[in-house]
Amino acid sequence: MQKKNPLFRIWELGESERGKLKSAIVLALFGVIFGIVPYFCAAKIVVSLLNDEKAFNFYLFWCGIAMAGYFLRTMLYNLALAISHKGTFRILKNIRQMVLEKLPKLPLGSVMDISSGKLKQVIVDQVESMETTLAHLFPEMTSNLMAPILVIIYLFILDWRMALLSLVSIPIGMFFMMMIMRNYSTDYEKSVKVTQDMNETIVEYIGGIEVIKAYNQGKNSYAKFADRVKANASYYYNWMKRCQFGMALALSIAPTTLITVLPVGFIFYSKGSLSLDNFITIIILAMSIVGPLIAAMNFIDNLAKVGTTVASVDELLNAKEQNHGITKVVLQNRDIELTNVSFGYSEDKEILHNLDLSIPTGSVTALVGPSGSGKSTIAKLIAGFWDVSQGKITIGGVDVKDIPLTQLYDEVAFVSQDNFLFDDTVMNNIRMGNTKATDEQVIAAATQAGCDEFIKELEHGYYTKVGSGGAHLSGGEKQRISIARAMIKDSPIVVLDEATAYIDPENEAVIQKAVAQLVKGKSLILIAHRLSTITSSDKIVVVKNGTIEAEGTHNELLKNKLYHDMWAAHIGMREEEIA
Repeated sequence: MQKKNPLFRIWELGESERGKLKSAIVLALFGVIFGIVPYFCAAKIVVSLLNDEKAFNFYLFWCGIAMAGYFLRTMLYNLALAISHKGTFRILKNIRQMVLEKLPKLPLGSVMDISSGKLKQVIVDQVESMETTLAHLFPEMTSNLMAPILVIIYLFILDWRMALLSLVSIPIGMFFMMMIMRNYSTDYEKSVKVTQDMNETIVEYIGGIEVIKAYNQGKNSYAKFADRVKANASYYYNWMKRCQFGMALALSIAPTTLITVLPVGFIFYSKGSLSLDNFITIIILAMSIVGPLIAAMNFIDNLAKVGTTVASVDELLNAKEQNHGITKVVLQNRDIELTNVSFGYSEDKEILHNLDLSIPTGSVTALVGPSGSGKSTIAKLIAGFWDVSQGKITIGGVDVKDIPLTQLYDEVAFVSQDNFLFDDTVMNNIRMGNTKATDEQVIAAATQAGCDEFIKELEHGYYTKVGSGGAHLSGGEKQRISIARAMIKDSPIVVLDEATAYIDPENEAVIQKAVAQLVKGKSLILIAHRLSTITSSDKIVVVKNGTIEAEGTHNELLKNKLYHDMWAAHIGMREEEIA
């Protein structure tokens, strides 16, 4: 897809606030016109002094005009900025809302694959960096370009030769500035990447501090963290160093309009081809050309930043959505059918290959197999984390793509080994499964999940905050709270992906009992490495390299070599644990 001009894209994103931006531009333009008035007044006063004008009221009049022009310029400029800022903050709010509204429409797995550091960088930092550009660029850059244009037009009216002379230093200075700015967009894009790397490392370092300390990896992990911070600082230092000489030349040469205006203008004046009045006026006006141009050129920096930011925002806004139905469907049962399903997380690597699987309503189906065989991928496709690349998945005879995502998510309760807990109370974390649940219902679900006892021992019981990600709880405690949350959701299909991974043997029986309560009358899909926990399943499906190797009951599958070897390895491990 062809990339749009960043300014045009901003104009699109700010559609609701275009009226404010247009008003700001008009006010700024009138401000520019009034801002030129003091220069004309100064020229008039200097010429009158040279002509020996002695009337005090004359000078008072022109000083008053100059003051009025300055006052009107200041008032209109500030009013333009006030309007553009109001419009800008609304646009930034709208952009953030658009991104946040987009994320739930993306495949859930894709959102989980985006690092929190990158999302924070785009939604918070990069969008915020557009404030200066949006609030100032449209009114200020427009007015800063118009001011010198109006002055130059007037200079051509006075004397075309002097008008051209007043422009000699500007292109030379601008040449050096453009030499710096030609790679600015690429340089800024790299700076964003360096900053994202640093942010991701910081998030990783803070999030993994427990593991870092437990395995005495503080020195190595801090070294990685420090290297990213130093790389970030070094990049900006070297970038600014490269720009320093060219920028100094540009800012030194461009303003020297008088270097040609004064000597050549004096020659024209001495030969009688240029009047003294025009000569003085041209000298004063020539000094007013470069300042606004340099101010306008400074926005090139912001434009480059905006180009990168808009690209990052558009990467999220234009990401492929899950194309599901919008009308709620009626499901006669919860039979799950996978027909000729193929899927890959990227186009060049397929994980599942032409897979067929039936899961009847109310049955217990276990998925087993070596790590990386595709067990979790099957479960997540059923739960709607992604849509299949080929084939189809149906629930109750309805293609999941025809089921609205909100309805599909209500149909499936998914409990993994890495369930996330919010930095909120235990009560509210369980209630996340059903926000309308009463306290009594939450406590009942917790009791069924076998976590009521340890919750009551917490400092504030059910009103204890669990910390970010559940940091104040053990892995097993977090897992039981996740199961309680799934219980209170009361979905007809339950997926347990290694749900007992963090549970110690003493509490495994408690969890097994909790799971039995959770899935009573429901369809259960189990993924487990502990084969002893799934021997009573109605059907066990052996997955290998993205295909179904075999399926049947535990006793039937003992004849299958892969399952037999897995069972033998599991029993051997269990005997060692018992010993």
